[in-house]
Formats: sequence, structure tokens, C-alpha cells
Amino acid sequence: MRAAVVKEFGPIASHQMGDLPDPTPGPGEVVVTVEAVAANFVDILVVTGKYQFLPERPFAPGKLPAGTVSAVGPDVTGLQVGDRVLTLAEQGGYAEKVKVAASQCFKLPAAMSFVDAAGMALVYDTSWFALRERARLRAGETVLVLGSTGGIGLAAVQLAKAMGAKVFAAVSNLDKAQLALDAGADTIVDLGRDNLRDSLREQIYALNDGKGVDVVIDPVGGDPFDAALRALAWRGRLVVIGFAAGRIPTIKANYLLLKNIEVSGLQISDYRKRTPDLMAECMHEIFDWYETGKLVPSPTLVYPLEDFAKALQDIEDRRIRGRIVLVPKS
Repeated sequence: MRAAVVKEFGPIASHQMGDLPDPTPGPGEVVVTVEAVAANFVDILVVTGKYQFLPERPFAPGKLPAGTVSAVGPDVTGLQVGDRVLTLAEQGGYAEKVKVAASQCFKLPAAMSFVDAAGMALVYDTSWFALRERARLRAGETVLVLGSTGGIGLAAVQLAKAMGAKVFAAVSNLDKAQLALDAGADTIVDLGRDNLRDSLREQIYALNDGKGVDVVIDPVGGDPFDAALRALAWRGRLVVIGFAAGRIPTIKANYLLLKNIEVSGLQISDYRKRTPDLMAECMHEIFDWYETGKLVPSPTLVYPLEDFAKALQDIEDRRIRGRIVLVPKS
């Protein structure tokens, strides 16, 4: 089958389309013909060898592809050939077919396209766990979303609103602010102001009746993390998702004690492996909200699979707004 093949870890441009063996399902497994798969920042870390979990080579990258079940192995119940599914495959999505455990597949709502499913995958479930499980968000609380115009950020804005929160969307480029507002953000916070360490907190206090925020969702790290920590309310919770800004920040533990705040981390792959029941709850709620119109996928650009390297480079260079979805069939 045709696939984007990583033979050795290296720069994005070093990886090319090639061929990998067609997968065959074993007990409890299905083969899914891939119809769409999102290009994600994490894929850059994987192909360059910088991710914490590195597959054996050669392999096809690509997490959580969506497609149609085309083969079913022994002992599979609840799925049959022809079912439209979103998979939780950790790799292999940048290919024509992927093998995955049947328990790691979720049937798509009839109204959800493969492109929508792929575009929402990874970012919506990550944001759901950050808000619902790590931050324990309650209706009526306030949420500051860093990186609010990226994939994770836009998903977090929508989900926080669906959960009943007031949302402050932080942007480093005001030209992109409308994206966050369209996703449902109540107001914008400018990360481009001078002296971010103080100016972020000043903006939050001015917009929030002199108080900090209850929750911060941070896929950025770096200086925004440092500033957001100071903008937390008493008993506030900050959830670390990633470090798109490049610098991994550090924390003085006494500051956590003085403000009774907490900082937690989220590695979503662990939840897929360790808490399948909770993952099922996550997917069902996301699908339900999609069907009722509470969630609307971010703006999406569709590239042919052959352009996977261009897609990843566009993400790294921050040349796109919204999401990129790759489709094997042009």
C-alpha cells in the first residue's frame, strides 16, 4: 500500500512517499481504509525523532485516522465491514490502510464527514481531557486558553463554552483573533503586549472583575506559561499540554503553595491505553455535541496524502489557520 514512510528519523523534507505491506487483522483487530487523517504538530516531533514514544522503523506516521472498516479479524464484535469509524491509532494514519484494535474504533455519527472526524481528532479529545479530567472544570468558571488559534486552542475554546465556562482566548497575533471569537471565546487577551509577565495578569483582572482565572489550558509553554501562572485565581488549575513556544518552563514550588494553585500535565496517549471507558465517554460526548451543533470543526485545509511533508512544514512555519487534513484519495 502507498504510505508516507519514515525509514530513519530526520528533518521533515527527508521523508517521502513509499510502500508498506498491506496490514492483516489479527484477533480483536480490524483494518480500516483511511479516508482522512489530520496533520498535527506532534507528527513533526515523531518523524524528527523528538517524541517521547518512537515507533520501530520503517513506519507511517499519523495519529487517529478516520475511514471505513475493510477487514475484520477473529473475535471482533460490534464492528463489520463498511462501518465508518474514527480510530485511536497511535501511528500509521499517513497510509491507505491502518490496522487497529476494534476496541480503539468509534462509529461516526451519520452526519459527520471523514474530514470533520479527522480534523477534530486528537485536538478535541486532548482538550476534553484537559478540561474535564485534569482541570475538573465546572460550569460558571473562567478559562484562559493559550495558543487559542491553534488546533488544540480552538477545540479548547469550543469545549469550555459547551461545558458552561467563560472563555478568555489569548492570541499573540491580533489578526487571528477572529478565529477564537468565531469558536465562541467571550473575549480576547493580547499576548503581544510589552512586559507579558505583568500585562497578561493586568488584562485578566480588568476583564474578570479584579480576579484571576480558574483554569488555564496551555499548549504553548515558554513566556506565556510564566505569565499565565500569575494570572490564576486562588485554587486555580493550569494544565500543561505542550511546548509550542519552544522553551520548557520551570516552576518554583513555593508559588503553588502560596496561592493554593496546581499545575498538572496531560499526555493523551496514556489515557487511550489506560482508561478506555473514559475515552469512550469523551468520544460520545464530543459526537453528541457535534450532532447538536455545540461543536463546529475548525477551518480545514485538505491536502492530498502525497503532500504530507508540505503539510507538516506549513504547520511548523505557522503558515496555516485552523487544521490540515490529508486524504489518500485525491
